[in-house]
Amino acid sequence: MGCCYSSENETPEQSANPPNGADWTTTSVPSARTDEQALLTSILTKTAQNIIDVSAADSVMMEQHEYMDKARQYSTKLAVLSNGLPQKKALTLPSLTSQPHQVLASDLVPYSDVQQVSKIAAYAYSAISQIKVDAKEDLVVQFAIP
Repeated sequence: MGCCYSSENETPEQSANPPNGADWTTTSVPSARTDEQALLTSILTKTAQNIIDVSAADSVMMEQHEYMDKARQYSTKLAVLSNGLPQKKALTLPSLTSQPHQVLASDLVPYSDVQQVSKIAAYAYSAISQIKVDAKEDLVVQFAIP
């Protein structure tokens, strides 16, 4: 089974004999190789169990009642899980003052103050726009890990 001389309907006694009546030159396989093969087989089996074949997902057609049952089941699970989460209250806009009507009714900001703020903003923009970065070395370097 699995080699070129075996067939599906062989018994273990038949597959233990070499073809053409010859004797096997080695009678046992080293245990390290069989252990490695068993480990690889178990990894392959676990991987095959964890794979979801998405190509076959389209071919399975559900009946309407099955679809509705699954939707109801997912909704109940979602409701149960969402009840366990802490509820967040709606965020409000930050309030700078408790009496906005007084702020709006107050005198306007003097024009000289507005000009001063505009002038300072222009200086800051000019300073920021003149900043240049000179690349001296690579930003990403390889570490010598022993």
